[in-house]
Amino acid sequence: MTGFVGVDAMVRWVATHGAERLMTDMVAYLEADYRRWPSFDKVERMASHTPFGVIELMPISDPDTYAFKYVNGHPFNPGRGYQTVTAFGVLADVHNGYPVFLSEMTLLTALRTAATSAMVARRLARADASTMAMIGAGSQAEFQALAFRGILGVDRLRVYDVDPAATAKLVRNLAPLGFDIVVCDSASDAARGADIVTTCTADKAAATVLSDADVASGMHINAIGGDCPGKTELDPAILSRGPVFVEYTPQTRIEGEIQRVAADFPVTEFWEVLSGRRPGRTADDQVTIFDSVGFAIEDFSALRFLRDSVAGTELALEIDLVAAPDDPKDLFGLVGSPVPAL
Repeated sequence: MTGFVGVDAMVRWVATHGAERLMTDMVAYLEADYRRWPSFDKVERMASHTPFGVIELMPISDPDTYAFKYVNGHPFNPGRGYQTVTAFGVLADVHNGYPVFLSEMTLLTALRTAATSAMVARRLARADASTMAMIGAGSQAEFQALAFRGILGVDRLRVYDVDPAATAKLVRNLAPLGFDIVVCDSASDAARGADIVTTCTADKAAATVLSDADVASGMHINAIGGDCPGKTELDPAILSRGPVFVEYTPQTRIEGEIQRVAADFPVTEFWEVLSGRRPGRTADDQVTIFDSVGFAIEDFSALRFLRDSVAGTELALEIDLVAAPDDPKDLFGLVGSPVPAL
């Protein structure tokens, strides 16, 4: 039987533990997997682009466990009553190929994306960072805010979105949770006085959401909206302001902010920082940039974390996903004989 966590169980899991605590705890799984980066069989995600959006498969494997996530990105969906991003994911046993765990990942991806951002910022932002600019107030924004508070103690937000309704939604959701929120009238205004700037927009275009003039000494930039060819958020000049950190270089060169610069533009993969091979932030006045597109190792970690967290609880169901004939060589035997009449 295959373990299963559906939407209802996922909602109850988050409600029971709290999103902020779950993302804080998830970081231990993320860091453990990033530290053993060389042990993973890695590949860029496989994307199918259409005029409506993109559908992607994100596979990864270590010697014992294979994982993949199905995820879409359709930026015009909210105007049609659909979500921009939906997802589900699977863990499988490498030794026999059987899927052992299946989960919804629309919510889980939101948690793992924010947890990854905060995990990286803990190494790259200044130690005294207390204010974050949030440029883009869509579905990911609240998760980012909670992760940065839980992991870095950042509790002051400067928020801007081109859609006032999205900003109002964020304020409605986060103000009761104790955040100090300033609503801004432009991205430049939001970045003013911020220690960390998170850009998280959905439009699939080569946009300049954050300009070079908006970047101040000592900032950490958490650029997470760029995730496919042709979609960017940063003024390319920003990339020369300080070291650029990525997840998996081959994928980021296709999908990230660095798709707009030379193919040999220098970057540091974040696993190298965690393992002590390369430095992270080296001075308080340094600008650091995390060019994040989302990588499959984060889904691998999130699925393991979820599986272990719900094991033995009512949230962990079992589903009859894999056919299991008595004789492994006689699959037809399951369907070849008439079903006895009742």
